[in-house]
Amino acid sequence: MITYITDCHDGNARARISIRIGALFGQAPTIVAADGPDPESFAALTLLDCLQALDLLGEEGHPTITLLNIAPRDGVWPNGVPFCFFRYGKHLVASTFNTRVLSLVRRELGIDHVYVTDIREAVTAAGFAPAEVEKIAGTQFRSLWYLPLLAKWVADGRAVPATATAVPEALDDEPVVAVVDNFGNCKLDQRLDLVPGTALPVAQRNDDGSTTIVDVTCYPHLTAVPRNAPGIVPGSSGTGFTELVIRGGSAAEAFGLQPGDTLLERAAEKVA
Repeated sequence: MITYITDCHDGNARARISIRIGALFGQAPTIVAADGPDPESFAALTLLDCLQALDLLGEEGHPTITLLNIAPRDGVWPNGVPFCFFRYGKHLVASTFNTRVLSLVRRELGIDHVYVTDIREAVTAAGFAPAEVEKIAGTQFRSLWYLPLLAKWVADGRAVPATATAVPEALDDEPVVAVVDNFGNCKLDQRLDLVPGTALPVAQRNDDGSTTIVDVTCYPHLTAVPRNAPGIVPGSSGTGFTELVIRGGSAAEAFGLQPGDTLLERAAEKVA
Protein backbone atom coordinates (compact mmCIF):
# COMPACT_ATOMS: atom_id res chain seq x y z
CA MET A 1 0.00 0.00 0.00
CA ILE A 2 1.49 3.32 -1.12
CA THR A 3 0.02 6.72 -0.24
CA TYR A 4 1.36 10.00 -1.62
CA ILE A 5 0.33 13.25 0.15
CA THR A 6 1.28 16.25 -1.96
CA ASP A 7 0.46 19.86 -2.75
CA CYS A 8 1.30 19.13 -6.42
CA HIS A 9 -1.89 17.31 -7.41
CA ASP A 10 -3.27 18.54 -10.73
CA GLY A 11 -4.17 15.94 -13.34
CA ASN A 12 -0.83 16.11 -15.11
CA ALA A 13 1.09 15.77 -11.84
CA ARG A 14 -1.05 12.83 -10.71
CA ALA A 15 -0.43 11.00 -13.99
CA ARG A 16 3.35 11.42 -13.84
CA ILE A 17 3.59 10.52 -10.16
CA SER A 18 1.35 7.47 -10.58
CA ILE A 19 3.21 6.02 -13.54
CA ARG A 20 6.66 6.63 -12.03
CA ILE A 21 5.74 4.99 -8.72
CA GLY A 22 3.94 2.21 -10.58
CA ALA A 23 7.09 1.48 -12.58
CA LEU A 24 9.22 1.41 -9.42
CA PHE A 25 6.93 -0.51 -7.06
CA GLY A 26 4.58 -2.41 -9.34
CA GLN A 27 1.55 -0.58 -7.95
CA ALA A 28 0.16 2.91 -8.31
CA PRO A 29 -0.20 5.12 -5.23
CA THR A 30 -3.26 6.62 -3.64
CA ILE A 31 -2.65 10.33 -4.18
CA VAL A 32 -4.00 12.65 -1.49
CA ALA A 33 -4.27 16.32 -2.43
CA ALA A 34 -2.91 18.71 0.21
CA ASP A 35 -4.92 21.63 -1.09
CA GLY A 36 -6.54 24.68 0.44
CA PRO A 37 -4.96 27.74 2.04
CA ASP A 38 -2.74 25.83 4.48
CA PRO A 39 -1.42 22.60 2.93
CA GLU A 40 1.15 22.16 5.71
CA SER A 41 -1.46 21.85 8.48
CA PHE A 42 -3.53 19.49 6.31
CA ALA A 43 -0.49 17.33 5.58
CA ALA A 44 0.61 17.24 9.22
CA LEU A 45 -2.77 15.99 10.48
CA THR A 46 -3.25 13.61 7.55
CA LEU A 47 0.18 12.04 8.06
CA LEU A 48 -0.57 11.52 11.76
CA ASP A 49 -3.99 10.04 10.98
CA CYS A 50 -2.52 7.70 8.34
CA LEU A 51 0.04 6.32 10.79
CA GLN A 52 -2.44 5.99 13.65
CA ALA A 53 -4.83 4.16 11.32
CA LEU A 54 -2.25 1.35 11.36
CA ASP A 55 -2.82 0.70 15.08
CA LEU A 56 -5.31 -1.83 16.47
CA LEU A 57 -5.53 -3.96 13.33
CA GLY A 58 -6.10 -7.15 15.27
CA GLU A 59 -3.46 -8.84 13.13
CA GLU A 60 0.02 -8.17 11.86
CA GLY A 61 -1.07 -6.41 8.67
CA HIS A 62 1.07 -5.43 5.71
CA PRO A 63 3.86 -2.84 5.65
CA THR A 64 2.85 0.49 4.11
CA ILE A 65 4.73 3.32 2.44
CA THR A 66 3.71 6.96 2.80
CA LEU A 67 5.32 9.66 0.67
CA LEU A 68 4.79 13.31 1.54
CA ASN A 69 5.77 16.38 -0.45
CA ILE A 70 5.18 19.88 0.91
CA ALA A 71 8.22 21.90 -0.13
CA PRO A 72 7.74 25.67 -0.01
CA ARG A 73 10.57 27.62 -1.62
CA ASP A 74 11.36 29.80 1.39
CA GLY A 75 14.92 30.76 0.47
CA VAL A 76 16.46 28.91 3.42
CA TRP A 77 17.52 25.95 1.25
CA PRO A 78 19.10 26.44 -2.19
CA ASN A 79 16.52 24.28 -4.02
CA GLY A 80 13.81 23.72 -1.42
CA VAL A 81 13.92 21.72 1.79
CA PRO A 82 15.74 18.34 1.69
CA PHE A 83 14.01 14.98 1.85
CA CYS A 84 14.10 12.57 4.76
CA PHE A 85 12.73 9.22 5.86
CA PHE A 86 11.74 7.45 9.06
CA ARG A 87 9.90 4.32 10.14
CA TYR A 88 6.86 3.90 12.33
CA GLY A 89 7.16 0.26 13.30
CA LYS A 90 7.49 -1.58 9.99
CA HIS A 91 5.89 1.28 8.05
CA LEU A 92 8.01 3.68 5.99
CA VAL A 93 7.55 7.43 5.55
CA ALA A 94 9.60 9.42 3.01
CA SER A 95 8.97 13.14 3.26
CA THR A 96 10.22 16.64 2.83
CA PHE A 97 12.05 17.77 5.98
CA ASN A 98 9.35 20.26 6.87
CA THR A 99 9.19 21.09 10.58
CA ARG A 100 5.50 22.01 10.55
CA VAL A 101 4.50 18.93 8.56
CA LEU A 102 6.41 16.67 10.97
CA SER A 103 5.28 18.50 14.12
CA LEU A 104 2.31 16.26 14.95
CA VAL A 105 4.13 12.93 14.54
CA ARG A 106 6.84 14.39 16.74
CA ARG A 107 4.40 15.49 19.44
CA GLU A 108 1.99 12.54 19.31
CA LEU A 109 4.17 9.60 18.22
CA GLY A 110 7.54 10.62 19.63
CA ILE A 111 9.28 10.68 16.24
CA ASP A 112 11.90 13.24 17.20
CA HIS A 113 14.62 12.19 14.73
CA VAL A 114 14.49 11.48 11.01
CA TYR A 115 17.14 10.62 8.42
CA VAL A 116 17.84 13.58 6.14
CA THR A 117 19.36 12.94 2.71
CA ASP A 118 21.32 15.01 0.24
CA ILE A 119 19.91 14.34 -3.23
CA ARG A 120 23.19 14.57 -5.11
CA GLU A 121 24.98 12.32 -2.62
CA ALA A 122 22.19 9.73 -2.53
CA VAL A 123 21.77 9.54 -6.31
CA THR A 124 25.52 9.31 -6.84
CA ALA A 125 25.74 6.46 -4.32
CA ALA A 126 22.97 4.67 -6.23
CA GLY A 127 25.20 4.52 -9.31
CA PHE A 128 23.63 7.11 -11.58
CA ALA A 129 25.85 8.72 -14.22
CA PRO A 130 27.02 12.31 -13.51
CA ALA A 131 24.63 13.84 -16.05
CA GLU A 132 21.71 11.91 -14.52
CA VAL A 133 22.74 13.00 -11.04
CA GLU A 134 22.67 16.64 -12.09
CA LYS A 135 19.26 16.24 -13.74
CA ILE A 136 17.70 14.71 -10.61
CA ALA A 137 19.47 16.97 -8.11
CA GLY A 138 18.96 20.20 -10.02
CA THR A 139 15.35 19.82 -11.07
CA GLN A 140 12.55 21.84 -9.57
CA PHE A 141 10.41 18.66 -9.62
CA ARG A 142 12.29 16.67 -6.99
CA SER A 143 9.03 15.20 -5.68
CA LEU A 144 8.68 13.39 -9.02
CA TRP A 145 12.27 12.46 -9.84
CA TYR A 146 13.84 11.88 -6.42
CA LEU A 147 11.26 11.15 -3.69
CA PRO A 148 9.94 7.90 -5.27
CA LEU A 149 13.53 6.71 -5.72
CA LEU A 150 14.33 7.41 -2.07
CA ALA A 151 11.26 5.50 -0.90
CA LYS A 152 12.11 2.54 -3.14
CA TRP A 153 15.73 2.34 -2.01
CA VAL A 154 14.82 2.46 1.69
CA ALA A 155 11.94 -0.01 1.25
CA ASP A 156 14.32 -2.41 -0.50
CA GLY A 157 16.82 -2.17 2.36
CA ARG A 158 19.50 -0.45 0.28
CA ALA A 159 22.06 1.72 2.06
CA VAL A 160 21.16 5.39 1.51
CA PRO A 161 23.57 8.11 2.73
CA ALA A 162 21.63 10.01 5.37
CA THR A 163 22.15 12.00 8.55
CA ALA A 164 20.08 11.41 11.69
CA THR A 165 18.56 14.84 12.37
CA ALA A 166 16.36 16.10 15.19
CA VAL A 167 12.89 17.30 14.28
CA PRO A 168 12.60 20.75 15.87
CA GLU A 169 9.73 21.42 18.22
CA ALA A 170 6.99 23.58 16.76
CA LEU A 171 7.29 27.11 18.12
CA ASP A 172 3.59 27.98 17.88
CA ASP A 173 1.33 25.62 19.83
CA GLU A 174 -1.95 27.52 19.30
CA PRO A 175 -4.79 25.26 18.13
CA VAL A 176 -5.17 25.58 14.36
CA VAL A 177 -7.90 24.38 12.03
CA ALA A 178 -5.94 21.74 10.15
CA VAL A 179 -8.72 20.14 8.08
CA VAL A 180 -12.26 21.09 7.11
CA ASP A 181 -13.95 17.79 6.29
CA ASN A 182 -16.72 17.22 3.75
CA PHE A 183 -19.38 17.93 6.39
CA GLY A 184 -17.87 21.32 7.21
CA ASN A 185 -16.51 20.14 10.58
CA CYS A 186 -13.37 22.05 11.58
CA LYS A 187 -10.71 19.64 12.83
CA LEU A 188 -8.12 21.20 15.11
CA ASP A 189 -4.54 19.99 15.34
CA GLN A 190 -4.66 19.23 19.05
CA ARG A 191 -6.87 18.12 21.93
CA LEU A 192 -8.13 20.98 24.09
CA ASP A 193 -9.36 18.74 26.94
CA LEU A 194 -12.39 20.93 27.59
CA VAL A 195 -14.98 19.78 30.13
CA PRO A 196 -18.44 18.95 28.70
CA GLY A 197 -20.86 21.72 29.62
CA THR A 198 -18.24 24.47 29.54
CA ALA A 199 -18.04 26.91 26.64
CA LEU A 200 -15.39 28.26 24.27
CA PRO A 201 -15.78 31.74 22.71
CA VAL A 202 -15.58 31.48 18.90
CA ALA A 203 -15.92 34.32 16.39
CA GLN A 204 -18.86 33.85 14.02
CA ARG A 205 -18.97 35.82 10.77
CA ASN A 206 -22.36 37.40 10.01
CA ASP A 207 -23.94 37.93 6.59
CA ASP A 208 -23.23 41.68 6.74
CA GLY A 209 -19.52 41.09 7.35
CA SER A 210 -19.61 41.83 11.06
CA THR A 211 -18.47 39.34 13.67
CA THR A 212 -20.21 38.04 16.76
CA ILE A 213 -18.59 36.10 19.58
CA VAL A 214 -20.51 32.88 20.17
CA ASP A 215 -20.00 30.83 23.31
CA VAL A 216 -19.92 27.30 21.90
CA THR A 217 -20.74 24.54 24.39
CA CYS A 218 -18.47 21.51 24.73
CA TYR A 219 -20.11 18.09 24.43
CA PRO A 220 -18.77 14.56 25.06
CA HIS A 221 -19.55 13.40 21.49
CA LEU A 222 -21.26 14.51 18.27
CA THR A 223 -24.66 12.95 18.94
CA ALA A 224 -24.92 14.95 22.17
CA VAL A 225 -24.86 18.23 20.18
CA PRO A 226 -28.40 19.55 19.59
CA ARG A 227 -29.40 19.38 15.93
CA ASN A 228 -28.52 22.51 13.91
CA ALA A 229 -26.51 23.86 16.87
CA PRO A 230 -22.73 24.38 17.12
CA GLY A 231 -20.64 22.32 19.49
CA ILE A 232 -17.08 21.53 20.49
CA VAL A 233 -16.47 17.77 20.58
CA PRO A 234 -13.61 15.25 20.63
CA GLY A 235 -13.08 14.33 16.98
CA SER A 236 -11.87 11.33 15.04
CA SER A 237 -8.42 12.68 14.18
CA GLY A 238 -5.26 12.40 16.23
CA THR A 239 -5.82 11.32 19.81
CA GLY A 240 -9.35 12.72 20.02
CA PHE A 241 -8.33 16.13 18.66
CA THR A 242 -11.01 18.77 19.18
CA GLU A 243 -13.51 19.64 16.44
CA LEU A 244 -15.87 22.56 15.99
CA VAL A 245 -19.09 21.16 14.50
CA ILE A 246 -22.66 22.03 13.69
CA ARG A 247 -24.80 18.93 13.87
CA GLY A 248 -26.65 18.90 10.56
CA GLY A 249 -24.74 21.90 9.14
CA SER A 250 -21.32 23.28 8.23
CA ALA A 251 -19.31 24.87 11.03
CA ALA A 252 -16.75 26.14 8.52
CA GLU A 253 -19.42 28.02 6.58
CA ALA A 254 -21.24 29.34 9.64
CA PHE A 255 -18.09 30.58 11.38
CA GLY A 256 -16.16 31.59 8.25
CA LEU A 257 -13.26 29.30 9.04
CA GLN A 258 -10.70 27.63 6.80
CA PRO A 259 -7.49 25.62 7.33
CA GLY A 260 -4.81 27.71 9.02
CA ASP A 261 -7.27 29.73 11.11
CA THR A 262 -6.81 29.76 14.88
CA LEU A 263 -10.07 29.72 16.82
CA LEU A 264 -8.77 31.15 20.08
CA GLU A 265 -6.83 33.98 18.43
CA ARG A 266 -9.88 35.05 16.44
CA ALA A 267 -12.06 35.10 19.53
CA ALA A 268 -9.48 36.98 21.60
CA GLU A 269 -9.03 39.63 18.89
CA LYS A 270 -12.76 40.28 18.60
CA VAL A 271 -13.28 40.45 22.38
CA ALA A 272 -10.45 42.97 22.71
